[in-house]
Amino acid sequence: MGGPSVGVRTLQALVLRLDTLQEMLQGESNRLDVAHASVQQSIRDVMLGLEESIQAVREQIRKTIDDDPDLKQRRGLLESIPGLGDKTIPKLLAYIGRPERFKSVKALIAYASLAPLIRQSGTSLNKHKGTHPQGNRALKSALYYPAMVAGKYNPLIAAFWQRLKAQNKPGKVIVEACMHKLLAIAYGVLKSGKPFNPHHLKPMGA
Repeated sequence: MGGPSVGVRTLQALVLRLDTLQEMLQGESNRLDVAHASVQQSIRDVMLGLEESIQAVREQIRKTIDDDPDLKQRRGLLESIPGLGDKTIPKLLAYIGRPERFKSVKALIAYASLAPLIRQSGTSLNKHKGTHPQGNRALKSALYYPAMVAGKYNPLIAAFWQRLKAQNKPGKVIVEACMHKLLAIAYGVLKSGKPFNPHHLKPMGA
C-alpha cells in the first residue's frame, strides 16, 4: 500500500506546526510569570502573535479535512466516539492515516507505544514485545486527556475504568489502559467504517 495521501501529509505538517506553536506560547507564558516589568509587554505582544498563528493553523486543519473526502468521512466516524473532540481528532487522523496500513489493532497499539494488556494481578502494565522501537509518542500523548474524559462519558471505557479502580489499580495504570482501549475503539470504527455503537463492541477485560 502506498504512503500517506496528500491530505494526510498536509495534516501531519499542520498538526506538528500547531504543537510547536502551542509549546512556544506556553514557553512565553511561563516567561511572563517571572519577567521583569520592562519586557512584559514584549512578551505579551509575542503571545498575541502566537495566538493568532494558532488560530490560523487550526483553520487550515479544519479546511484540510473538509476538502479531503476520506479525511472528512473518517473525522465523522471519530466524532461518534465519546471522549474524542475537535482537538484530538485531527491528531488521530494525521498519526494513524489509513487504518489499513496497520495489519491489526495490536500493530497500532504497538506503534503508539501503549502496553496492550493489564496484568490480572499486580499494579504494572505488561510490556508488549512488539512495541515499536520508536513508537509514535505524539499519538500516545494525544490520547491522555481524551481517555480521562472517556472514563466519564464513554460507556465502555467508563465501565472499564471502574473495574480497574475496583481492583485497586493505580491511577496511571488505569489511564494508560483506557488510552489503549480508546485507541482500539477508534481503530475499530475507522476499519469498519461504522460509527461508534457500544452495543456492537465487546467490553475488553481487565
